[in-house]
Amino acid sequence: MIFTEARLEEAIISLLGEQGYTQVTGNQIDRSPEDVLIRADLESFLMSKYKGDGITNGEVDQIIRDLERRPSSDLYESNKKFMKMLSDGFNLTREDRSKKDLFIQLIDYEEMANNQFRIVNQLEIIGYEKRIPDGIIYINGLPLVVFEFKSAVRENATIHDAFTQLTVCYKRDIPDLFKYNAII
Repeated sequence: MIFTEARLEEAIISLLGEQGYTQVTGNQIDRSPEDVLIRADLESFLMSKYKGDGITNGEVDQIIRDLERRPSSDLYESNKKFMKMLSDGFNLTREDRSKKDLFIQLIDYEEMANNQFRIVNQLEIIGYEKRIPDGIIYINGLPLVVFEFKSAVRENATIHDAFTQLTVCYKRDIPDLFKYNAII
């Protein structure tokens, strides 16, 4: 039996499933092909985490709109800005100006069980070109890890090929994905 890229993908998904990640095939997600966030997951997380603070639908929409803004011409700077928001959190100016700003964290670092972890495979993304990453780890709807699998038994498919595919082709064709990316 040959260990193909498909088998490697299945093995990684299985390992992540054992760690509590929910596996979803890309065509099962309700989204526009241009969207890289899983908006419903992010909305759900923010509404749940900040329910006690009275967060509004409008405030959640504002957070998501801010996150979805197109990357600047410098993708590195866009990613750096997002990573700072992800790691340090940020203040949300409330719709009701009489309320104190709300400190937002996109991941619940204190209660990891409050986060939603997904491994999404074969998600079609349309940017400047259509690309289909082999796997993406989403936490609370944010695409933080991108996988490109290559079979170890095929001599013409190397780790370097996967690296080049991600850092040249995918980065060029679907830059919105790499605005949020922490690891490839």
